[in-house]
Amino acid sequence: MDGRDLLAQRFEEHRPRLRAVAYRMLGSLSEAEDAVQETWLKLSRADDERVENLGGWLTTVIGRVCLDLLRSRKQRGEQPLDVQGADTHVPDPEVSALPGGRDAVDPEQEALLADSVGLALLVVLDTLSPAERLAFVLHDMFAVPFEDIAPIVERAPAATRQLASRARRRVRDADPTPGPDPDRTRQRQVVEAFLAAARKGDFDALLELLDPGVVLRADGGGAAGLSRLVRGATAVVAGARSFATLAPTTYLALVNGKVGQIAVHNGEPFSVGEFTVRDGRIVEINILADQERLRDLVDARTVAAVVSAGAAGAEAADGAPSTSDGAPPAAD
Repeated sequence: MDGRDLLAQRFEEHRPRLRAVAYRMLGSLSEAEDAVQETWLKLSRADDERVENLGGWLTTVIGRVCLDLLRSRKQRGEQPLDVQGADTHVPDPEVSALPGGRDAVDPEQEALLADSVGLALLVVLDTLSPAERLAFVLHDMFAVPFEDIAPIVERAPAATRQLASRARRRVRDADPTPGPDPDRTRQRQVVEAFLAAARKGDFDALLELLDPGVVLRADGGGAAGLSRLVRGATAVVAGARSFATLAPTTYLALVNGKVGQIAVHNGEPFSVGEFTVRDGRIVEINILADQERLRDLVDARTVAAVVSAGAAGAEAADGAPSTSDGAPPAAD
């Protein structure tokens, strides 16, 4: 193995962490991949023999790459930072099939899910300045010391600490309550019940499943009328049935590590929904229905895996046949 092959092998060992940093910084899976690739190009051109701490060096480089991308995005006034789409922009979701059976998760997948970040947090991170976002992500999420972050944002360590502190306050103010329920079995029960109640138009059941202060954010991209921001259980219930019937088939899926749903039409993803469940109630719903973005984010293999897992999960539940959403038929 020559020097370049060895360097590439070492880089691949750090790729998952670099991708995780970039995704949290940018909220875009494609831009995160571009940032990782740019980091590899910079490493391949560098004198790697002078790099004593490769992991730290790579984190610094990808931090700078992401910071430049965020600043460039802001200067161009791109989504989600423009006024028109800021309230309804939903970051790119990571979609995968639910684990085999009803709830089983293999150790490797469990580790990946534990490292997932919810869309609700990414929405809040979109409101931060580029420097605040970098300081918060690197320090609070990846334990990078302020002394190492300071050169990236071109500030003193004390000023960098203040950036992270301001970001932390904004994240906390956006949702001061404890984190979502980590019990995936409970998440599934609540999401299944919500989708079933929405299909039947059972508004009383929907109100029971929604937190009074629930927030629903739907991003339809360029499609007129699909983007909206709705606050409060009564307002969400008023539109819940229309969301449930946007596509003929809806399947449970993992969306950023949580139990969510994907609606499929003619074998293509129609919408992806992430649900944040806390104390048995839904406190936030984020729906991406931007067809152009969905085509890039959810490929045919993922759709097939979600559909297959939904059918298998339904059949595993008391041997019942599958319904269109991959859940056992509800009693009338």
